[in-house]
This record gives sequence, C-alpha cells and structure tokens, in this order.
Amino acid sequence: MILFDRVSKTYPGATEASLDRVSLHIKPKEFVIIIGSSGSGKSTLLNLITREIKPTSGKIIVGGVDYDNLADKYIPLLRRRIGTIFQDFKLLPHRTVFENIAFGLEIAGMSNREIRSAVPKVIDLVGLTGQEKAFPHQLSGGERQRVAIARAIVRQPKILLADEPTGNLDPKHSWDIVNLLEKINSYGTTVILTTHNAEIVNKLRRRVITIDHGKIVSDESEGTYR
Repeated sequence: MILFDRVSKTYPGATEASLDRVSLHIKPKEFVIIIGSSGSGKSTLLNLITREIKPTSGKIIVGGVDYDNLADKYIPLLRRRIGTIFQDFKLLPHRTVFENIAFGLEIAGMSNREIRSAVPKVIDLVGLTGQEKAFPHQLSGGERQRVAIARAIVRQPKILLADEPTGNLDPKHSWDIVNLLEKINSYGTTVILTTHNAEIVNKLRRRVITIDHGKIVSDESEGTYR
C-alpha cells in the first residue's frame, strides 16, 4: 500500500534533512500511529505521501503508483484516493455541513444525483444526521472534526491521513474521533494517525512508528508512547 525506500527530504536552505533515509512499509487496511516531537519529520512524511512535496532522494510507491513515474497531471487523481484531515478542520465557513462534504464531489465532477446519494451516507456514518443544514460556527469542535472526516471519506479513499485530528479537542471528543477512525479502518481503509496524545497511543495498542530528527527510531506492532 505505502512503501518508502531510503527516502530523504532536505528543504532548500536547511542544514539538516527533515527525513533521513527513511524506509517503511504500511500494508492495506493497517492502522498506524506516527509519533515524534514537533519538527521530527511527521508532517514531511505525510506531505510526501500526498505528493505535496517531492523527496530529495529515495523511492515512494503508494497504492501501486511509483512516484518516480507520476506525471504532475495525475496528482489530483492520486489525491482522490487519499483522504486527509487536520487539527484545524479547514471547513468552509459559509457552507453548511452538507455543502462542505459535497464540495469535493462537486470538484470531482460528480452529478447532483450522485452527491445526494453519497453525502447522507457519510453524514450518518460520522453521527451527524440532523445537522445537515448547520454551519461550522454552530457546531462544537468535535462535530466540526466529524464534518472534516466525512468530507475526507466521502470519495471512499483507500488511505486516510489524520494529522493531529484531536489536537484542538477535549478528552471526550478526542476519543469520539479516535473511535470513528477505528470504525473507518474496520471497513478496510488504511489509517495513518499522527498524535502527541500519549493516552490515545497507549490505549489503542496499534502499530506505532516513532520518528526523531528525521529518522525512524522504533517501529512496534503494539507500541506505546515513547
């Protein structure tokens, strides 16, 4: 599903590599947690998966696509197979819950009929039935993150990247979001979660990859927070 073979990334003007010869393999349907301090290279790794940036060296293969041979015109198609959620939700403030979720489908050229069929299903999945006409400012932080998750999965991506999705939430809503990610993973979506929340990491007992100064320093099948 995701293969990094000795991947390095050094940003222009930097004296040290953000990622330094990182090799890893994430299988289809895995739930993987990536931890590390700020600046350790976690975000760089996610940005390489979505092709926001290119590696300085090394090989990346995602879903059978060799990034060495990926033309720029095919990057939008690649990203439709990868859902992404963020700490700060990134919702459109003047669009309703339904409209925020539908937005990506509109861009992808789906018909109104297809949108009317797909959006209610994910709204139900994330537990927001009845909130379709609400605007983001009318929702709690946990509800806004649920909208963001629905938007990320409505196109049924094979991979879901969750970059600090609980960073702005209280403990209860944090666990609501984590439980939802586990539910999505149980349906066959590969989930990659970055977090600083030690309690979440220790209770989930999932595969944990620890990055420090651009290097993988541990990779444990039932890891704990280091």
